[in-house]
Amino acid sequence: MASKKTLKEILDSEYVEDSDDDGKSAQDATNSATLDTEEETVDRDYCIDCKDMKTEIICRDCEEQYCVVCFEMIHRSGRRKKHEYVKTSLEQPSSASDEQEQQQIQDSRNEAAGIDTEEAGQKNNVREMSNSDNSMDQKMLAMLIKHAKYIPMRLTSEERHVLRLLEAALHVSEYTDRVDIISYKSKAKRIVEQLKEMCSVLCGLVIASNLKIGKKLLEMKNFSDNSSWFQDVFEIGRRYKIMNPEKMRDTYGKLCYMIMDSRLPQIEDHMEFHLFKPISTVYDFLNSRTEDGQALKLFEDKLILYATSQVSPVGKARGEINRLIRQKETAIEKLASRYSNKYYSKDDIRQVLYSIGDYNAYINMNRRPVIRMLERLEAFQNPDIASQYSIGIQYGRNGARLTHDHFRQMQYVQQSLTLWSCIQREMIHLWYIADQDLYSPQEYRLASTGQGLNRIKACPALYREMHKILNECRSKCDTWVGSSVVHLGDDAVPNALFFLDKYTQVPNILIPFDQALLKINDLVKEDPALLQYIESEYGSTEDLKLTILQDAFAHMFDGSGADNFYMSGSCIDGRLTSAWNHTNAIAKKKYYKIFLMTGFIGFNGQDGF
Repeated sequence: MASKKTLKEILDSEYVEDSDDDGKSAQDATNSATLDTEEETVDRDYCIDCKDMKTEIICRDCEEQYCVVCFEMIHRSGRRKKHEYVKTSLEQPSSASDEQEQQQIQDSRNEAAGIDTEEAGQKNNVREMSNSDNSMDQKMLAMLIKHAKYIPMRLTSEERHVLRLLEAALHVSEYTDRVDIISYKSKAKRIVEQLKEMCSVLCGLVIASNLKIGKKLLEMKNFSDNSSWFQDVFEIGRRYKIMNPEKMRDTYGKLCYMIMDSRLPQIEDHMEFHLFKPISTVYDFLNSRTEDGQALKLFEDKLILYATSQVSPVGKARGEINRLIRQKETAIEKLASRYSNKYYSKDDIRQVLYSIGDYNAYINMNRRPVIRMLERLEAFQNPDIASQYSIGIQYGRNGARLTHDHFRQMQYVQQSLTLWSCIQREMIHLWYIADQDLYSPQEYRLASTGQGLNRIKACPALYREMHKILNECRSKCDTWVGSSVVHLGDDAVPNALFFLDKYTQVPNILIPFDQALLKINDLVKEDPALLQYIESEYGSTEDLKLTILQDAFAHMFDGSGADNFYMSGSCIDGRLTSAWNHTNAIAKKKYYKIFLMTGFIGFNGQDGF
């Protein structure tokens, strides 16, 4: 149990503890392995093998000192596999593959050497801690292989070239303007016409950029002859968007609707092919070239925890950061050498590890600001802060559409942030599930939803997954405040694409608030005049932070998501809409000038809002 933090520690801390014991992300698992290595003291010697990493394990039989990576490599097989060892940090993963056999060997050697009972008992304690660490490592590895089933593969250089061609073709396309309209002309004919035009533009761009590849496309007279190539192109675009949600903002909708229309039975019959291809995941890639699943043994190697961890610079010196980077790179190279074969080259293994590393970095970057906001919310439990900085809201005042006293609003905000945290943890999985709903052959209907003409299509798989997340969130809360309606496939959220677009905005909303709060202390250190201004206007930097948080917790969750309770207000979807309403009014806030000083440029990563 963590010790109780002071107000200053809560407001200033960049470190967070994830309270989700049952649902940690792969990044949380790998971070625990990485953070353990930071417990070493400065005066220890370096690894005898690589001479870059500090000593973490001492082999008694070899009488040498190793880092974890080198020890795993050297002692993975043969007689060395049974060597006795001592950890300089007991929290590091051990290399023993069979703990029972290891224990028997240790006991027999203890008896032969005549070790007294007390010393043997101490060694047994060491082994018990090692067994516990190994058990945790196995859970991490099992979690990692589970996540690998929906982690998208990182794009290769050749795929990035195709992506640029796809983006260029989408920019000039007027697909939705020509298809999603009310017209006397047959919609099926309009769809076929636009899809053929898109395929023609893609072929033309390929010919212009690479004549050799373009010549092969020209040899096939019909688009259906090149169906696999077109499917690959559109899959590359979708895979890129998953890990880069801030990209392709103006064109991704066209891409999705093209694939959606191509899967309609009447369109597919006419075109003789469709544009859908399942996302290429890490798990599928490792299973694609062999049938025995040998490549999946990569996930049984503990080195993968080091090779895919994110190196965070927070609170570390430059030398420590460089050391962790070298450790990660060494682990990647050792795994690439160990698991490369006639089916998978070293570059293939590296690409797999980089893809998992991208996933870990993505989850960590998007989820940590949400967890930090949850920690800051705890400060408002203090009666003194609650009386001075009440976050209570009343219907009709300052745009609020709910009435909550301070502590009820705290519960409401806590539930909303907890829900967002769970969604961000599962975001890549939700992208994968949304594919099933968005690109199913099921018909959609075009209707006016109050936001223009939109395609309304049911989302059964996504709906089930959202209710699982919602039930998990409700189990963590004593009571549930507000509505628990999940809008999917209706006027509020017409289809899965709208759902994904809404919840990829959560980091865009919270990261600017999080960064502003973290940078205020650095600003006042550099500029004494600014500190004087803050003290005269707010009292102190802590009071400034509490003012910002009070405004955010009160009016970012005030139910201003729609015109009535059922459609939003306090529903699952409306909580996010309320947050967007608050960001639109940020320029009118008194503390807005402080936001600008911390480097704020907007909530969409660009100038403006």
